[in-house]
Amino acid sequence: LPCDDASKLERTLKALKSLAKEDKIQEALEKIYKSNDLLILYQTTRHVDTGDRILEELSKLSVTPVASLKSYGVCLGRAPQVADDIFIGRTSELQQLRDWLSPKSQPDSQRIISIAGMGGMGKTQLSLAHVRDCADHYSSVFWVNAKDETSLRQSMAALSVIVFPESANPVAASTDDEKVKIDKVRRWLSDSQNDRWLLIFDNYDDPCLPGMDSFTGYDIRIYFPYRAQGSILITTRSRQLLFAKQLLLKKLEGIEQSLAVLAARSGRAVNRDASATKLALRLDGLPLALATAGAYLNQSADSFDDYLELYNNSWSDLRQYSRGPVDYEDRTLYSTWNVSFQQVRSQDPVAAELLKLMAYLDNQDLWYGLFQQELNDAPAWWVEMTKSRVRFNQAISTLHGYSLLEVGEGGYSLHTCEHDWTLEYLNQEFDQEKYRLATHCVAANVSWRSEAEYWVKNRRVLPHACRLQRFRITAAVGWAEVEPDSLFRFAYLYEQNDLKVEAEKMYRRALDGYEKVWGPNHPSMLRTPNNLRLLNAVQAEHIKVKDTNTQTLDNDDEAAKTVQRLQPSPSPIKAVFNRLKKKICGGGKAKVKDTYIKYGLPQVFCRNNLPDI
Repeated sequence: LPCDDASKLERTLKALKSLAKEDKIQEALEKIYKSNDLLILYQTTRHVDTGDRILEELSKLSVTPVASLKSYGVCLGRAPQVADDIFIGRTSELQQLRDWLSPKSQPDSQRIISIAGMGGMGKTQLSLAHVRDCADHYSSVFWVNAKDETSLRQSMAALSVIVFPESANPVAASTDDEKVKIDKVRRWLSDSQNDRWLLIFDNYDDPCLPGMDSFTGYDIRIYFPYRAQGSILITTRSRQLLFAKQLLLKKLEGIEQSLAVLAARSGRAVNRDASATKLALRLDGLPLALATAGAYLNQSADSFDDYLELYNNSWSDLRQYSRGPVDYEDRTLYSTWNVSFQQVRSQDPVAAELLKLMAYLDNQDLWYGLFQQELNDAPAWWVEMTKSRVRFNQAISTLHGYSLLEVGEGGYSLHTCEHDWTLEYLNQEFDQEKYRLATHCVAANVSWRSEAEYWVKNRRVLPHACRLQRFRITAAVGWAEVEPDSLFRFAYLYEQNDLKVEAEKMYRRALDGYEKVWGPNHPSMLRTPNNLRLLNAVQAEHIKVKDTNTQTLDNDDEAAKTVQRLQPSPSPIKAVFNRLKKKICGGGKAKVKDTYIKYGLPQVFCRNNLPDI
């Protein structure tokens, strides 16, 4: 480049020299440049605008930039084809790609961009939409399949047939022949006069890079051109391609775009259709989920409500019998995350187990403290994960690195559809141990009324407790394997949040659990603080009580024994207490105290249950 204090003439000559390629023009410019000092002196002394005169003469030579060696247009090979009217939205993302990838943006450097995001976000579709909009910006556009190294080598070798049509064998005859073909393509892409191409590496989801070990992955950079030039676009689920500028692709924002995808894929009108809106909200802006629903409805007479019911209750049937949209190839909604999960499991088995555990918790607001609870007889992976915060963060980082987890301020989250997959696919067979771990984590975070900010803390943990009450989960639970203390804490949490039916069910289960541990007649059934609270709660008005008005209690001894005998079945307890109160209240406080002490009932129990004495 000319120096900063170069004159207009010097700059012009430099520019023309870089543009001129024909030998005669080159020689002429060399002579002009060598005479530069003389021209400047002449211009200075005679006040003649020599620069303008030279420019006028050179303009007659029609010097123009020389294009790339060869233009091959758009060569997408086996890339999935997307009709123009099928691709919806992503306006800001397309504009960002246009700004970053255009040869005009950074003409003297290589442009490497990665479109990163979880499976099903439409990364491939976005890259192809960019090609559709900006094909004329590039001399050539090539697409290669980067899902694994074997596929990539085959795609790169196939490009040699396009670039070098005179090649005798379009298919590599051996490994060495394949290497030669790939090398020729890389050298062609490195030619100094060939720098306006776009090369798309699609589905590079298994990277093996410094700091990212993978037994099945590879380093994509060894397939880049030797010379740093041109435009490279990579679609990937990994967020750790530090050598590329990252465009993070997230779910579709706004219900309008989701409805537009449903309409385009299903061929149905969705305007003012409440059932279509309900389905779109349930699928939460995930393009693959919306496209899958549309493709199914396009091939059936089912309504939007019918599909939503199938999605909520018959995941296995949809997975087995429905077809996904053709432009997503073999990556259906029901298998798309398996690729990432297998990579996570091979890299960090603890992270894989953590993801499976999250199926039993809510998909929003997962935080470190939720999982840091001591547990007897814990599995080895749990002990490994909870031994330090650094180890826990490592597992989280692995999941986030493969776009299976979002990291926000103060917590983590999963997309709704991915969360459905963790339960319906990863936990297709109910995992009692994972359920026990989940209940323990949630229960240990329940705060009592006497604790500071108990309401705020309990509201945070409530969605996780409600997730554990899904029918798909509760129908398979072995309640005898769940800790009674955990069940009691759940009941208390539900009661505090006015979930009356759920509270009563959990109180009953907790009582059954305590009876199994201690036996129905053990004094601890009434003496433990938790059980005292439990019996207080059972007396609350919102718990239904069987009518025991016909029951007669002949004496104090019978009344007290009845209380102990009926503890495991809480429904009649309130009535029994009321009858007991009537029988013993006539004797005054001393009578009450003597009766309760005689049968192992502490005075606090008397005060709590007979407050008006």
